[in-house]
Amino acid sequence: MSENTAYAPAAPANSRSRVMFASLVGTTIEFYDFYVYATAAVLVFPHLFFPPGNETTALLASFAIFGAAMVARPLGAVFFGHLGDKIGRKNTLIYALLTMGIATFLIGVLPTYHAIGWWAPLLLVIMRLAQGFAIGGEWSGAALVATENAPPGKRALFGTFPQLGAPLGFIIANGLFLIVAAALPSDNPSRPSEAFLDWGWRIPFLFSAVMVVIGLWIRLNLVESTPFTKAINTGKVVKLPLGAVVRNNWRELILGTFYMLATYVLFYLMTTFSLSYGRAPVEPGAGQLSGLGYSYNDFVLMLIFGVVFFGIFTLVSGPLADRWGRRRTLILVTLGIIAFSLLWVPLLSMGFVGVMLWLVLGFSLMGMTFGPMGALLPELFPTNVRYTGSGISYNVSSILGAAVAPFVAVWLWGIGSGSPFLVGVYLAAMGTLTLLALIIGKETAHVDMNN
Repeated sequence: MSENTAYAPAAPANSRSRVMFASLVGTTIEFYDFYVYATAAVLVFPHLFFPPGNETTALLASFAIFGAAMVARPLGAVFFGHLGDKIGRKNTLIYALLTMGIATFLIGVLPTYHAIGWWAPLLLVIMRLAQGFAIGGEWSGAALVATENAPPGKRALFGTFPQLGAPLGFIIANGLFLIVAAALPSDNPSRPSEAFLDWGWRIPFLFSAVMVVIGLWIRLNLVESTPFTKAINTGKVVKLPLGAVVRNNWRELILGTFYMLATYVLFYLMTTFSLSYGRAPVEPGAGQLSGLGYSYNDFVLMLIFGVVFFGIFTLVSGPLADRWGRRRTLILVTLGIIAFSLLWVPLLSMGFVGVMLWLVLGFSLMGMTFGPMGALLPELFPTNVRYTGSGISYNVSSILGAAVAPFVAVWLWGIGSGSPFLVGVYLAAMGTLTLLALIIGKETAHVDMNN
């Protein structure tokens, strides 16, 4: 069967409910897999995959492997972007989902440092790179499924559904870890129980296999989007999408990368770093940094409560970006992120109420900045390089933002002798770079995505 026949105009269109569900469920599964690792990077891996000794050193090493996935994400964006712009969005998304699911499942069966020595962190790095490679191709494809099938005037709203997978995946991943931790309680609030470290932590990773089967069933029922079908039938598909997008859309690649910078830094500070800071003892021992002193179970419940606001404001941001435009909405939200970053110490010094307010504000801003990106980044690029262009911008930003954010945050936390003030300054600096990119950029709400 020829490509033109495979994407004939007579093919049935995706219903709105199918588009929303497919883009939401797929990214939920992918982000679940990604956040299962992020939680284990704080809770489990420093104890099991590195030599015993200094806890801060082990945590930094765990975060370094966590950041390795961000390096692989642009490679995944190029690889899956090439497939997505050549053979279509549907099949490419299936390949990305399978790659992520297999890597996550294999992490759940890895032997630890005590069993095989340095082979354990090496294998963990390989699996983490595979996770990053997969999610590098997932997000842009899901965003394209949503926005290329959206009705007129509602692209930002439809673009929030793949974005909603991030808070949902976080809640499911951490909720499952919380259930396992509650079933295997620890007497030490700063360390999981021995049963949890022996086998309990593996359950969330193995559960990924069930979710992948569900995601595959949903995505197999999709049909190709109208803009890509048109590109195929009119001969607009390019031989090398990467070369075309770098040659013709380099400005958009740079702007898109910096559009996402504050979003990435904010999210990984509010999740990965905050889990370390929240669980660190108020009176630290040797090799430790001072923190808020909450138990794992208590702080994860607090995080999940905050992430609910992430989800709510992700959905709220879509209609606002459709009404006001992506650029104006994000400029206002980024100014809010900069202001919030300078309030960390006052809020966190107010006890439980202040910590909860910090979490709610941070995650609400996260939803407001993350939601419009599902439409904004795809709108920057023409159909025949859209998968590649949006994926590269989204994932190169992960190196500048997410890959180094937890590592830099722990370093600044140490320089500040346990104070998070410098971590907040770091967020403000990244927010300023995003603000400058938004000021330079143009509005994209009225772009015709069929061209």
